[in-house]
Amino acid sequence: MEFGLSAEQTLLQDTVTRFLEAQAPLATVRRIAAGDTNDKEIWRGMADLGIPGLLIPEALGGVGLGILDAAIVAETLGYHVTPAPFIGTAVMAPLAFMGAGTHSSLLGTMAQGDYRVGIAMSEAIGARNDAGVRFAAGKLSGKSIFVLDSEADGYLVATRNQHLYFVAATAPGLQRQILTTVDKTRTTCELRFNQVDAEMISTDPAVYIRMLDAGRVMQAADTLGAAQCALDQAVAYAKERKQFGRVIGSFQAVKHLCAEMAAGLEPCRALVWYAAHAQDHVPEEARMMACHAKAHLAEVGQFVAKTATEVHGGMGFTDLVGLHFWFKRIGANRQLLGSPALVRAEAARVQGLCA
Repeated sequence: MEFGLSAEQTLLQDTVTRFLEAQAPLATVRRIAAGDTNDKEIWRGMADLGIPGLLIPEALGGVGLGILDAAIVAETLGYHVTPAPFIGTAVMAPLAFMGAGTHSSLLGTMAQGDYRVGIAMSEAIGARNDAGVRFAAGKLSGKSIFVLDSEADGYLVATRNQHLYFVAATAPGLQRQILTTVDKTRTTCELRFNQVDAEMISTDPAVYIRMLDAGRVMQAADTLGAAQCALDQAVAYAKERKQFGRVIGSFQAVKHLCAEMAAGLEPCRALVWYAAHAQDHVPEEARMMACHAKAHLAEVGQFVAKTATEVHGGMGFTDLVGLHFWFKRIGANRQLLGSPALVRAEAARVQGLCA
């Protein structure tokens, strides 16, 4: 059986790649990471390509594609360390709203790129004893950390019992504090709720799980793209950097480092593609594959990022090369929406290997 991208999916990948090369080069990423500008212009350009409405049905103004198509875009965004609210606004939020059968009009606005939705799921994934989000009498209290997209217009908030609520970013009583993380290409924040009016979206765990699994697949795809770019940069550097009168790529030790990265990364592409395919077409394997893809890419991505930096030698740690953007992006993906240990434990429960 041959499992590969269709001609349409390859065209989608090429189209997004050309846009990012022109509109989101490393120089632009540097300015956004330094806080000199924001990602709104990039997101507007992606909206012109239909990316925010990728999963939204055509009847609501979207494109009506599937999770695998979204994973292809996520991989491309990771390759270019693109600052964009793709995972939350284009994937997780639309799946939640569509799964719950709500906010059809908002979905149309999101598909046009005019409304961004952040994701606050940390308290449902791994709630802390001294924190959490509580819902009572139509209002939310408490706080949620590591919320995706500090520039969002509204937020989907998950509580410990896997219920989903929607709040506007301008709602009275909501405080938003930007968090400083290693990854400067995307923003995260802490939301503090002081009796904030909230709309219940869903109490069905299946809606929460589908949204979470899709988000994890997107992060795995993002890591795949970032790791591939780090590998490509390492190989290119090894072909031009000279030492002792020879390019360092001719030395066996450097060859082995590059070969190990390639050998570890190549099988990951099939894993991510199948995990994305399973979300829409193999529901009995969807959760398990999302967990395995997220955990495995976190480990392989970390190895590739570390090894690519070593191939660059001392230059790998400098801002001049910029490799640290990919290194840090992979590190952030490793923890957001669940660490490797946490998602592997979930996979074990899904497979009946533990209570």
